[in-house]
Parts: sequence; C-alpha cells; structure tokens
Amino acid sequence: MARKKKIVEESYIPAPIAEELITDTLEKNYMPYAMSVIVSRAIPEIDGLKPAHRKLLYTMYKMGLLGGRLTKSANVVGQTMKLNPHGDGAIYETMVRLTRGNEALLHPLVESQGNFGKQYSRDMAYAASRYTEVRLDPICQELFGDINKNTVKFVDNYDGELQEPTLLPVAFPNILVNPNQGIAVGMASNICSFNLREVCDATIAYMKNPDCDILDIMPAPDFSLGAELLYNREQMREIYETGRGSFKMRAVYEYDKANNCIEIKEIPYTTTIEAILSKVMDLVKANKLKEISDARDETGLDGFKLTFDLKRGTDPDALMLKLYKLTPLEDSFACNFNLLINNVPMVLSVKQIIDEWVKFRSGCIKNALKFDVDKKSERLHLLTGLKKILMDIDKAISIIRHTEKEEDVVPNLMSGFDIEKDQAEYIAEIKLRNLNKEYILSRTAEIEKLIEEIDELNRILSSDKEVKKLIAKQLTAISKKYGQDRKTRLVESGEIEEYHEENFIDDYPLTLFITREGYAKKVSAVSLRSTTSEHKLKENDEVVQEIETTNKSELIFFTDKCTVYKAHAFDIPDSKVSSLGEYLPSLLGLSEDEKILYTVLAGDYSGYMLFAFANGKMAKVELNNYQTKSNRKRLIGAYSDKSEIRSILWIAEDTQIVAFADNNKVLAVDTSAIPLKSTKSTQGVQVMKITKKGATLVRACRAEESGLDNIKHYKTKNIPAAGSFLRSEDTQMSMF
Repeated sequence: MARKKKIVEESYIPAPIAEELITDTLEKNYMPYAMSVIVSRAIPEIDGLKPAHRKLLYTMYKMGLLGGRLTKSANVVGQTMKLNPHGDGAIYETMVRLTRGNEALLHPLVESQGNFGKQYSRDMAYAASRYTEVRLDPICQELFGDINKNTVKFVDNYDGELQEPTLLPVAFPNILVNPNQGIAVGMASNICSFNLREVCDATIAYMKNPDCDILDIMPAPDFSLGAELLYNREQMREIYETGRGSFKMRAVYEYDKANNCIEIKEIPYTTTIEAILSKVMDLVKANKLKEISDARDETGLDGFKLTFDLKRGTDPDALMLKLYKLTPLEDSFACNFNLLINNVPMVLSVKQIIDEWVKFRSGCIKNALKFDVDKKSERLHLLTGLKKILMDIDKAISIIRHTEKEEDVVPNLMSGFDIEKDQAEYIAEIKLRNLNKEYILSRTAEIEKLIEEIDELNRILSSDKEVKKLIAKQLTAISKKYGQDRKTRLVESGEIEEYHEENFIDDYPLTLFITREGYAKKVSAVSLRSTTSEHKLKENDEVVQEIETTNKSELIFFTDKCTVYKAHAFDIPDSKVSSLGEYLPSLLGLSEDEKILYTVLAGDYSGYMLFAFANGKMAKVELNNYQTKSNRKRLIGAYSDKSEIRSILWIAEDTQIVAFADNNKVLAVDTSAIPLKSTKSTQGVQVMKITKKGATLVRACRAEESGLDNIKHYKTKNIPAAGSFLRSEDTQMSMF
C-alpha cells in the first residue's frame, strides 16, 4: 500500500508556469475591461443617456408607464434586470437620480411618489424600492417618439432573449439639457445642464447659420438647484469652444432681520447641506467664525433652507463674503464635455455637440420617413390591385366560388386579373359581404391621397433642408410645451465683491518671539509694555529670533527639508510672555521630523535670502522668488539640498557677513561679491575654501552679530578664500 502511494506521488508533475510579458497581459485582460467601462457604462452618448439609463427607460416604456398608472419601483427594477445584468441596488440607484423627487435634473424623466432623497443632501437616504412608485414623465414622449418606425438600431440583450435600442430617438438635445457625470478608465465626463428653451433656440439658430454666436442665445448653464453663476463671458466662451473649463457658483441667501439670522435658499449644484454644515461647524470650533452662534438644516415641506443664527452686531453681507471664501457655499463646476460618438469617446465643443445631435436626429427622421413611405407604398400597392377588380366584381366572385381548392384561390385571382400575389391575397381575405361596389370605391378613394402623401414624404426625404425644417418645428413645439424660466441666475463676476481676510482682521503692532524648539509667541505691543514676567521656555530652549511686526504681516518659515511654509501673523493665536506659545510645526502642518530653521518677515518681498552650506558655498536669491500669485501655503525646493544647510539670512541690501569653519578659520566678505542667482534651488558659488580635510562651514552671520573686534583682519576682496585663523585677542559669540 505504501509503495503504491509512493508511485502516485512520483507520477504527479506540476504544469509549468507560462511566462508572459506584463504588457501582453494588460492588453489581453485589462484593455477589454477598460473599453467596456468607457463604451458600455460610464460615458453618455448623443441621446444624453448612459446604457443603464437607456435600459431602464426603455423597460418602463415597454411596461406601458408612459401616460399609464404609477407602479412600484420594485416592479420596474425587476423588469429592467432582463436588459441590465447589474444588481437591483445599482438599477434602483440609477432610477433615483432620474426622478422628479430627487431634483437632480432640470427636466426629470421619471415621475415619482415617495422618498427619493435629494441631490443637495449626501445623507438623506431614499426609501426602498418596495415603498416608492414611478412612471415615465410626459417629456419622455419626446424620447420615444417614432421608436417603432425603425428610427434607431436594435440589438439583442445580454442573453439574446430580448431586443433593446442602442440609442433613443430623442427629439431635443437631451445631452445638453440634463447633467451627466461619469468616471471611466483613464477618462471622465462631466456635462453641465442648460436651459431647454435656450438649447432649442440655439439648435434652431445653428441649423440656420453654423457661424452664429451660441453665447448670445445660450449664455450659460442652468441647474435644477438654482443658485447664482459668477458669469465671465470670455471664460464661458472658452468652455463652449473647447469643452473644458470651470466656473464658480454661489448660494443665494436672505437676511431675516427679525430673528437675526441668514437663510440659505439655494446652493451650488456641486455641494451638499452636510458638506456646508460640516465646514461651518469646523470653522466655528476653530474660532474662525465668531459671528455664528448656531447653524442648522431647516429643509422641510416648504423647500430647501439652511439657517445660520448670528451674534449681535454681525454684518450679514460681510459674513456671507467670508462664508463664500471659506465654505462650499461658493463652489466650482469643472466641465468636461466628453461623450461617445459612434462608440468613440470625444471631447466636443457645444457647437460640435449640437452638430452631432442634428446629424443623429436627421438620421432618425429620415428612417421614420422611409418607414412611412414603405408602409404607404405597400398600402397603395394593395389598393391598386383592389381597384382592378372594380371593373368586374362578378368575375372575382365567380373565380372564388368556382375554385375547388382553397390554395388555388390566390393563383386564380392572379391570372384572372393580372395582379401580384400579395394583391390577390389581400382581395381573397375580404369578406364576401364587402365585395360590393360601394366598399371597393371607398377603399380605392385613398389611392390619390396616398400618392400625394408618398410624394410629399419623398420630397422631404430627399432634402436635408426640409428635414432640418422639420427638426426646427419639433424643437419649437417642445420648447413651448416643456420650456421653463432659468433657475440659475447670472451675476457678472466683475461686479462681485470678494472676501479678503485682511479686511476683517484687526491690525496692531506686536513682537513675535521664535524659539529654537519651534515655539512662537505673538505678544502685542500693549501687552509687552505692561508685562514684568520673564519668558517661559522649555528646558534647554531659547529665543533665537525676535521680530517686530503687525498682525496682518506675512511670514515665511524655512525648514530643514528645503521647504518654505507661509502664514500670516493673525494665523498665530495671541499669547503672553509667560506662556510657552504656539507650537509652529503643528500650526503649519510640518512633517514629523521637520524643523524650522529661520523666519522671514515677507513685507513687500524686497531684499535677498542668503544660504550658507557646509561645503563653503553660499547662494544669494531674491526674496520675491518666494512670492506666489495663488495663496499657496507650502513651497518645495526652497534652497539646494546638495550640501547641509548651516545658516539662512535675510538681508535688505548688500552688507558684510562673517563665516566660521570648524577648522578655526574665519572669513569676512561683502555680499556684493556673491552673484545673484535666479533659481531658488541653486548651489550658489564657493565663498569659503575648506582646506582641511573633513572640515566644514558651521555658521554665517552679519558682521555686527559676529562678536569679532577686528573684522578687517578676516576680510577678503575676492572669493573663494580660505579665511584667516581666529585670533586669540578676538572675542566672539559661540560658533556652535
């Protein structure tokens, strides 16, 4: 038995592991997934719908929910799973966004009853599908019109049991009317919504004149939540022409004088109540919003409302400027007009989107016209055959009566009246009671009308101009029937007063004490004059810098990680000499092992920064290199990291400095001899020659701070220079 087991074990040989390039694996496995997400899930198509939306709406259409009764959402979700292989949760979530109750769309596609959550709330959960009811909104008539006339292509569903449309024959540019957002693989889409009337008018104007200025007709996006759009025509033109860009939106508020509170009535489409309240409460806790005593959500049956209770004496307009700056009450919408055209993702301008929609809609109308022509031609063909028996009805009756076999009736009629098979079958199906002159005359009277209708349809079909006229007529009717006034108001951005923190902060003289361990004490001049206390410091800590300035001044902090941090004096809490002060690494957000080396008063960014390195090199850089247009708080690459930094100095103008090396050498040099460099991370030039192996420069300071009695002895005109040995009769401050 043991021998048999051993033979079995020895006979097992594991299959060799096949080696494959990772690029080949990605191409075979990941690329199909990526393309599936792009083409079949995340990016909308020219009808303004993603596949999940289209499958859901078509299922509701086939269920008779266009103009029908409300039905449980669970029924719709279950039926949609026949077309959409995703789970019920994903399908229901798709439906929620399309409903009137959710308020996400300017023109909702689904009428709803029950709780469907709200676009403006992150935490307001929608009810389960078994509790809510839905049906298609009347505007969906414009999405499904003529869908049964071969206007769009149909394909098999995932199991081949049913057919579904690849697109819906939308009669208006839904791609621009309702917002759409999607994140695919390696690309995304974010299309804002526009006013239906303006879109229809712009489309009609474009069909008449492709060179028209769309901005004159459709000036800016429009959103279901309203709010104010900070309008800049040139900025908007760039978005319209490139399909990319961003614009800002602001909340709309009212001041209730009786209750001394601000009521927010509309918020930007991109934010939520919870995001706003969370930010406001964080600022209140951080003592940066002293004007607000309470903030709460009062949204109810009367609509959206967010309330801020104010403290006595607060200027509501000034406070709102501050809130716009510090909270999501002012937010940006980033546009990315990326959509699928014939299964190819493209970022299009507004005109290009309208042009593609016109092409698509023209194709739908032509398909519908061809369908009507075929149906009417078929009817005309049958009636033409019926007209032939009018000459001899008795003959037709006789042929049918004297034909012995049923299958011979049609051939006998064909030979008897020289008609085709389908015409003969049509005649044979007429009831005997209807084979009379009156019936046949009433039917054949349609022939002339059918001929006229077919000629008219062919005339329209052969002319692109006539097709566009038909599109324009439909757009005008849709605009009149479903159009509504703009919800989002336009406010010229140049007329908007912006919040500048400095305008709302008291300015007063103060002294800033910086310690070696990174503590800062901001002591007002009044407090400093009246105090008799000594500095409270941690053990072995000492004050290394004392800066006299004002509360609105800007400060620049250089750290040992070649990084600069920026802050204002008002960012540092007031303190007293008798306190430890504020720990700057925590206040500025320094990394765990990062230390502040030097603090500079920015002022008007005049003067120079001088960096002295261990290898004897020094770099002189203009302070304005650290000035930025944006309000950046952190700059990397503040100075070179090629050699260890030993001293950092700010000098208003060229002056004399003294450098000390640990080989007991001292060098005095005028900074005018050090060339000015344009880049912050420069290594500078060699100033002090380090002649002794292993020696380094340990410190550089201004001549008046060096403690030397005889500076001239150490001075050099040319650099680099090794310096002179420290004389015993000179006194100095500690080198280390």
